[in-house]
Amino acid sequence: MLAWYLVFTKPRQENLALDNLQRQEYACYLPRLQLERLRKGRLVVANEPLFPRYIFIQLDNDMFARSWAPIRSTLGVSHLIRFGDEPAVIDDQIIDQLRCRERVQSVAPVFEAGDRVLVQEGPLAGLEGVFQMTDPQQRCMVLLNLLHRQTIVRFSPAGLKKIS
Repeated sequence: MLAWYLVFTKPRQENLALDNLQRQEYACYLPRLQLERLRKGRLVVANEPLFPRYIFIQLDNDMFARSWAPIRSTLGVSHLIRFGDEPAVIDDQIIDQLRCRERVQSVAPVFEAGDRVLVQEGPLAGLEGVFQMTDPQQRCMVLLNLLHRQTIVRFSPAGLKKIS
């Protein structure tokens, strides 16, 4: 009988641990989330772990009886998650739900409609506005109060900062 368990990885080594576990022919799952991120002033879509430092691994019960040493000594793996002496068992339905949500996800934007933003570059630097949406050219449309009227102005995402 197969069951899912939880592996804790070293910081930012989820992909390394996943690759090494899969090379050893373990069935593993690393749920990911697509996010828009600013990198070097450009908006890019990043595929990041949904649960940083955690990987799900599927083992059968006779594998459970064997030593966990090969898994623990895998490059990128820190340890197995346990509750007392027992390893944490993850229900199959949770894995199925995560996989389903991962298939239907859309990219999570850096800014969301209604966010207050501060213009950091150009002649309008220092002005506050309200983020409206991203246009097809990946430019941010921001509602600013200019000359006593509200105007939509387009900016590079790198030129804006979200105000808490």
